[in-house]
Amino acid sequence: VQLQASGGGSVQTGGSLSLSCVASGRVSGIDSMGWYRQTPGSQRDLVARITSVGITKYADSVKGRFTISRDFAKNTITLQMNSLKPEDTAVYYCNRWSGGRDSWGQGTLVTVSS
Repeated sequence: VQLQASGGGSVQTGGSLSLSCVASGRVSGIDSMGWYRQTPGSQRDLVARITSVGITKYADSVKGRFTISRDFAKNTITLQMNSLKPEDTAVYYCNRWSGGRDSWGQGTLVTVSS
C-alpha cells in the first residue's frame, strides 16, 4: 500500500487547512486510516483516525476543531483543520493500519503562526 499525502502549509492562528491522503495498491479489507503528527524531539502522536466502517477517534487536543472524513470509493481520507493554534504546528503523517501492518505516507508540514 502506498499513501500519498497532500495539503498543509502555513496559516495564522485561527485559520484553516485541509490535508488529504490517497491510498493505492492493495487497499481492500478491514482497515483504519488516520493522521499522526510529530514535532522535533517528540514522538509521533495520533491526531485522528477513521475505520473502514466510519468510526472516528480524535486526540483530545483537536476535538471540536478537526474533522476526519473518508471517501471509500476514492480510498481517500481528508482532515479538515479549523481554528488552528500554534501548538498544531508539526509534520503530519498519513497512516493506514490493516491486518497488523502499518503503512505511512510522506510527512507534510503544517505551520501555524501567532
